[in-house]
Amino acid sequence: MGFIRTGSVPSIAAGLTVGALYTLGGVRIRNRAPYGVELALLASAVLAGSSIPRAIRSGKPLPIGLSVLATYGLYAFGTAWNKRTV
Repeated sequence: MGFIRTGSVPSIAAGLTVGALYTLGGVRIRNRAPYGVELALLASAVLAGSSIPRAIRSGKPLPIGLSVLATYGLYAFGTAWNKRTV
């Protein structure tokens, strides 16, 4: 969305990177390959790190939605990672 509205190259780069991490993590989880959960957890951490401060500052719906998604991902993938390492 940031790229569509402003033409921001960093927005498109960040979106593609986070999307690629989620996609790769999901494929690896589905195929029971190593490091799938860790990649998805990393994607959630990157998304949270960029969207939560923006949501707090702006209060706009898109950053708030991304923050909720990132928080859910941190919880879900963090729980899965914790169960595998214990």
